[in-house]
Amino acid sequence: MTRPVTVGMNNTVGSVSAAYWGAREASLRNAPLRLVSAWEWQPYSRASLDSNEMAEQWSRRVPVETAAELRSRYPGLEITAERLTGPPPQMLCRAAAESQLLAIGVGGLGGRTGFLGGSVASATVSVAERPVVLVGSGRRSAEHGVGEGEEHGEDASGDEHPGPVGAAPVIGGPVGAGPVVVGVDLGRPSEEALGFAFEAASLRSARLDVIHGRHRPPARDEEMLQNTLAPWFERYPDVAVREHSAIGKPARELADAGTGAALVVLGLGTRHHLKGVARIGHMNHAVLHRCSAPVAVVPRR
Repeated sequence: MTRPVTVGMNNTVGSVSAAYWGAREASLRNAPLRLVSAWEWQPYSRASLDSNEMAEQWSRRVPVETAAELRSRYPGLEITAERLTGPPPQMLCRAAAESQLLAIGVGGLGGRTGFLGGSVASATVSVAERPVVLVGSGRRSAEHGVGEGEEHGEDASGDEHPGPVGAAPVIGGPVGAGPVVVGVDLGRPSEEALGFAFEAASLRSARLDVIHGRHRPPARDEEMLQNTLAPWFERYPDVAVREHSAIGKPARELADAGTGAALVVLGLGTRHHLKGVARIGHMNHAVLHRCSAPVAVVPRR
C-alpha cells in the first residue's frame, strides 16, 4: 500500500496553502492525500470555554471542507480527512510516521517570526522521523503561482488574519517553474536529504541547485562534492544539477536561493537536546527564519 502525503491542518491561513501544496505533491507522487487536524482540550489554559469549543468545531469542520474543495480540483486523487485527539506535536509525528512526508501550514510568518514561529511546527520538526515540509501563507510559490501578500491571509497593514475556508490558493504556473534547492554539508552529507531533493526535482522535471559551504581549497571541495553526488547522478540521470559554493554564509545563500524555488531541502542531523527539547541546528534555524519557499526538513534515519 502506498504511503500517503499527510497535511497537518491548524487554525492558520498557511494551513490551507499547505493542503493545496500537499494535494499537488500527492498527485506528483501518485499517492493518497491525508488531511488531519489535532485537537486537545485545554481545561487549565487562559482560553475561554467558548474559545475551546470554537477550536474543537474548527478541527472537525475545516479538514472536511478543504478535502471537498480539493476533490473538485483533483478528481482522481484519493483524499481522506480526519481529526486526531491529543497533543498536536505528538499526533502529527504519529501521522508522519505513517506517511511519505508531512506538510504543515504555518501562519503569521513574514520576516518577524519565520517558519518556526509556531510552537507546534517547531516541536514537530524537531522530533518527527519523516520529512516535514513547512508551507507558509502569502509565500511565493513557483508551483501554485501564489504571490506574497496576494492571498486572503494579509490585510493592508501586513498583519495576518484568518480567511474563509473557500478562499484557495491560486493554481498557476507550470510544474517545475522553479528549481529545487538543497543544502549539502560536505563534511557529513545527508544521504536522506539528497535523495529527497533528487526525487523532488525528478518529479517536477526541475533543475536541482546544490549549495554547499566552502571550508577547504576549492579543488578539494569540488572532488568531495562530485564523490557525494555521483550515486545520485546515476540514479536520477534526468535531473539537471547546478552547483554553487557559498562562501562563509551558507544559510543566507540557501534562503536567498529559495526565492522563486519550488522547494528548499535541508538535512537534519543528530539532534541535540537542551532541557529536554530537541534542537535542529543553527544553520537550519536561520534558513527557516529567512526562506520564502516551502522548506523540507529531512531527518537522518
